[in-house]
Amino acid sequence: MSIHISITPDGAATLHGDGTEPETLVAATYAEAQAQAIDKLIARAKAAGEPLHAITDETPPTTLRIEPSGTVTPVPAAEAPSSSPAPTEAQPEQPSAAPAEPARAEVKPAAPEQPVEPTPPPAAAAPAQPATQAPSRPNPFTADSSSAPAPAASRRQVREQRQSFLNQEQREQPATEGWRGVLASMGIRIAPSEAEKAQRIDRQAVSQHWPGPRTIAIVNGKGGASKTPTTILLSAVFARFGGGGVLAYDNNQTRGTLGWRTEQGPHDATILDLLPKATDLLSTGAQSADLAHFVHHQTTDRYDVLRSKPVALAEDQRVDAGDVDAIHQVTSKFYRLIFIDSGNDESDPLWKRMIDLSDQLVVATTTKDEHAEAGALLLEALADRDERSAALADEAVVIVSESNDSAKATEAADVRAGFSKLAREAVSIPYDPAMVDGVLHYDALRSSTQRAWLRAGAAVARGL
Repeated sequence: MSIHISITPDGAATLHGDGTEPETLVAATYAEAQAQAIDKLIARAKAAGEPLHAITDETPPTTLRIEPSGTVTPVPAAEAPSSSPAPTEAQPEQPSAAPAEPARAEVKPAAPEQPVEPTPPPAAAAPAQPATQAPSRPNPFTADSSSAPAPAASRRQVREQRQSFLNQEQREQPATEGWRGVLASMGIRIAPSEAEKAQRIDRQAVSQHWPGPRTIAIVNGKGGASKTPTTILLSAVFARFGGGGVLAYDNNQTRGTLGWRTEQGPHDATILDLLPKATDLLSTGAQSADLAHFVHHQTTDRYDVLRSKPVALAEDQRVDAGDVDAIHQVTSKFYRLIFIDSGNDESDPLWKRMIDLSDQLVVATTTKDEHAEAGALLLEALADRDERSAALADEAVVIVSESNDSAKATEAADVRAGFSKLAREAVSIPYDPAMVDGVLHYDALRSSTQRAWLRAGAAVARGL
């Protein structure tokens, strides 16, 4: 009978299913709970004096064989403990069943009859053949002195069909996540699970560098639809996995809050301070370090923020479409990825010019009906605006954040399904208290939330 291992995200491991009372182990982290569970199973195997089998709680599950010696190895699903002894008992029957027949089938008397052919002349004639006979399969890289050089057309054909000498095969790295990662850390080379393979694919997607800058606009005409958290966490995902050169900026002249949810640098500069310096920053002598006077670097998530000035009235920080062009020229000169946190007024020239300059559209919404409806109406309006806006709407990514801790998973699934015919992809983000208030950091999120944002980032990357 196998033992089942279940571990909660907060580090509580339970061993159950072997006919005894369930045993719970409490650790500080998930990884420590895994290590404690392995140690406990080894102790049980030593006490029993025989191997034990345990089934992990990952998807798909991994079956582990724990030896009394302390060795832990993965067991293929087809080799379950109940079926493994059968073949070992059946094997002694076969050697004694019919060894005599094959032994007598080797008829030795026939051997003298074959060399009795007294025909040495052909053997004597063999040396008359040239010693360097042409091989049966010609090698295009060896010269043939018995024939004229191959014509140019033939050599060209060989070059076009030649296989490279270089081996392009890439070896798969062993597992690093979950129970398989635990085994790999113990020196057991084991392939990653399907979940880890999918995660590696998403990481590779957001780690790419594209030729030329890319601009991604995060939009929804309804306030509170999670545009700012979406801007921040997408910027963090692309910067953390793909390296620097990522900027998030607030394209909102009605109290944009991007600066309130991110770290402030050693100054309080905003977009209004950058605009007068745009010409200087576009000159040939300008350097990327000059932007440090105006942007706020995020020390742990590795991207920069260009703030608006939410403490000022809109009339005191009015920005027009020409200013948007100037900001975009400066930022696209020094950054490879630009994430724009937009305002709520879709009639604002500032908002419209942002759409004209964007390469990718992300609709941020929560599971609330009014947020989802506002996002859907926006996509429909863009589809009727012009050909370029319609293309952006067709290739849009929708990110659905669960609005509160009481939201059901089916609510996010329903919103995703509703957007499936309006956008290219829709991704849901589970509720996380670290996303509600204050400065947002990727590391502060739960592991399941981090994985969801990585999945969302990969969806965006596929459109770049």
